[in-house]
Amino acid sequence: MTSSDRDETAGPYGPGAAEGPTPAAVATAAPPVETVVVPADEDPVAAAGSEVIGGPPGRRALLGVSWWIPARFLALVVIVVSVLGMAQKLPCYEQAWFQPGSPQYIHACYSDVPHLFSGRGFAAGLHPYVDRIPGSSGDLQYLEYPVLTGLFMQVAAWLTPGGGDQQSQEQWFWAINAGMLMACAVIAVVALSRTHRRRPWDALMFAMAPVLLLNGTVNWDLLAVALAAVGMAWWSGSRPGWAGVFIGLATAAKLYPLLLIGPLLVLCWRAGKWREFGTMLGGAVGAWLVVNLPIMLVNWQGWSTFYVFSKHRGEDYGSIWLLLMRWRGAALDGLDLYIAVLMVLGCLAIAWLGLAAPRRPRFAQLAFLVVALFILTNKVYSPQYSLWLLPLAVLARPRWRDFLIWQACEVLYTLGIWSHLGFVTGPKQHGIGEPWYNFALVLHVLGTLYLVALVVRDALRPERDPVRWDGSDDPSGGVLDHAPDVSVLGTARYLREQQDYVGAGYAPAGPEQWLNEPELPEPAEKP
Repeated sequence: MTSSDRDETAGPYGPGAAEGPTPAAVATAAPPVETVVVPADEDPVAAAGSEVIGGPPGRRALLGVSWWIPARFLALVVIVVSVLGMAQKLPCYEQAWFQPGSPQYIHACYSDVPHLFSGRGFAAGLHPYVDRIPGSSGDLQYLEYPVLTGLFMQVAAWLTPGGGDQQSQEQWFWAINAGMLMACAVIAVVALSRTHRRRPWDALMFAMAPVLLLNGTVNWDLLAVALAAVGMAWWSGSRPGWAGVFIGLATAAKLYPLLLIGPLLVLCWRAGKWREFGTMLGGAVGAWLVVNLPIMLVNWQGWSTFYVFSKHRGEDYGSIWLLLMRWRGAALDGLDLYIAVLMVLGCLAIAWLGLAAPRRPRFAQLAFLVVALFILTNKVYSPQYSLWLLPLAVLARPRWRDFLIWQACEVLYTLGIWSHLGFVTGPKQHGIGEPWYNFALVLHVLGTLYLVALVVRDALRPERDPVRWDGSDDPSGGVLDHAPDVSVLGTARYLREQQDYVGAGYAPAGPEQWLNEPELPEPAEKP
């Protein structure tokens, strides 16, 4: 069943409804669950792009009834994009990774994967976190990745054929990792298609994202991305225990999925869903401990290397702090304190938005904001970090125009950092110098802030939210979807306390106010 056409020129809710319907109408006019939103019906960019395959589907088109259901089609697209990404790495695979200097940067095909096969002891048969890296010292005596990522690398090393020269083994190691990461990308896109069950085709933005092609095999971030996406899909299905398990596993692969717990805390606080939040938190802590505790007991120093290395790291490429350091001509003392203060203040602002917005923000919106905050304030921004935001951007702001603007900024930054590294590492200085690299860095920051601004606006003005324009509430919210508010602050509390306020759907005090139309006052009798 397809969605009905939306008139983009008539405002979010039809002719004469520039400000949208009353909040109560939004709360009670949700479409049938089986109605699938077709992006070409409501997104001008998607509609224009669909002309390549014959235009948007008609009103009587039946989607999802053949073998090519959205999940299978999206998985195929991800496989195609991943293979193209592998082809993009061919200049490095054949020569550039194994040549000194700048060739791997000039061809924009750098990857950490082949270098760490020998650089972290896998080629010598050593085991991460237990065996010390040969010739290492300082903070990097053991593998500097979280435990589940280390296990992922170890499995790939076990699958790498022995024999042959070191270059051949490193090529095999990268190829095996690339295949495993492609499987992670497939899992992620299928999970995304099932998170917003009425909007599975939004996941096509993830599947066709340029950064997935360029950065999917730069590092092992897709493992955490896939686990976090599965966790969000479980949460959207009102299974908080399993959601917690996969969020905990994702945190054991990369630190950033831990940030998803904060938005859930705020939203469950507002909706009074403490039991569900506790179940999720228990699953996350339990899964994280199952993975990490054995390594912690065997070798604490090996386990803690990732955290110690991250703490002692200074300003690095991609960070706003690098710009500040270059402008000042000196490193910034107390950088960790500045970052901590900005993170705390930013998280408090996001929490206030979650508790005080006229209508409870969607889970994906707050999750996107907190991860974007972490990325913008971090000491370093590697190109593959854009993958962290990719599924969250698809869920928080499913509009092709805005998505492509952000992606353009990220692609320019990715090309910029490789070109700059080629300039500073090669004797012939091929690439761009510091001023142009700084410009690319600023583009990355502005592109991220652009999406942040749109998501904040959508949270404050739900009638502008692409997901909520048709009466939906929070498709990825699970137990939060259409749940009444219990604790609200600021504007939400003010609106609820107004006796003449008829918008129970924005900040309802109980189920009866959410589900029923507000009672209108009786007209005064004529004298």
